[in-house]
Amino acid sequence: MLQELFTPSVQHALDLAGIFVFAISGALLAVRKNFDVFGIAVLAEVTGLGGGLFRDLVIGAVPPAAFTDLGYFVMPLVAAVLVFFLHPEVERIQGSVNVFDAAGLGLFAVTGTTKAHEYGLGLTASATLGLATAVGGGVLRDVLANEVPSLLRWDRDLYAVPAIVGATMVVLFIRFDVLNGLTSGIAALTAFLVRLLAMRFHWRAPRAWNRRSAASEPGNEGFGKATA
Repeated sequence: MLQELFTPSVQHALDLAGIFVFAISGALLAVRKNFDVFGIAVLAEVTGLGGGLFRDLVIGAVPPAAFTDLGYFVMPLVAAVLVFFLHPEVERIQGSVNVFDAAGLGLFAVTGTTKAHEYGLGLTASATLGLATAVGGGVLRDVLANEVPSLLRWDRDLYAVPAIVGATMVVLFIRFDVLNGLTSGIAALTAFLVRLLAMRFHWRAPRAWNRRSAASEPGNEGFGKATA
């Protein structure tokens, strides 16, 4: 099905682009954590390839593409080298990197869901694995860096939700037999735009209503009700 949506060369180029921007975010976090060059490379590889690797292992697409295509493995290293030498410049264009990251999020949510269904998973499981493909690398990055994963933090703009939107649209298109290059592009674009809007307007998921927690908000020692 993936071959019907995109030509192999286009699919490969999109994958590499998504892997690169995800790897940039991993390498930048490694620099902020004062990791050495090996740590920068590891975090770049994990962030760029983690979601796709998890997806392939779950659906039985072995060996995973990350180990059969040299380009997939090398692209995060390119990102790591770039950040190692030019991280102040890369930090200054963080906004642009975030835009490309949002594009990668939408793309991976769509291709992950499609590939999971192609390997025989049901619609719900396919959407779930599409989400894992999109956000898995970031979760592994944060865990290795001893951080609470970003998609679990209330003080971060919506990240998982745009991927869920894209993956859900794909399974609905599959359900009604209208998945093609155009509709898959619409799903990826929708996820991309939702993520951009979340960053622009700081949309966040609500916390527990009438919560009573010892954790205080930054700059606020009191407790309060959940906010969106």
